[in-house]
Amino acid sequence: QVQLVESGGGLVQAGGSLRLSCVASRRTFSRNAMGWFRQSPGKEREFVAAISAESDSTYVAASVKERLTISRDNGKATMYLQMNRLKPVDEADYYCAYRDGSTWRGIFEYWGQGTQVTVSA
Repeated sequence: QVQLVESGGGLVQAGGSLRLSCVASRRTFSRNAMGWFRQSPGKEREFVAAISAESDSTYVAASVKERLTISRDNGKATMYLQMNRLKPVDEADYYCAYRDGSTWRGIFEYWGQGTQVTVSA
């Protein structure tokens, strides 16, 4: 089992920035891929970004690619999502996810509780 704790969400004006963090409890963090998903009320969950265990491969959804950056620090068992030039459409609950594999392609088995991002126009 692994616990994931997200932080860094909050209220920001459109055009502003936030950095989300996700801390994992598992000591094997450095061998596992991680990802970020988001979900707005009434919408399906959206796969936003993912990163391989060694950070040698990343994915960022085309709709946010110019504004969002995913990274990780294996020494701190932490993953980040830097979000710049935020728009109202980015408003959602953001979830950290973890999978039992080193590459980001595949099913994510563990999920955090989410952190809310609110963007005011």
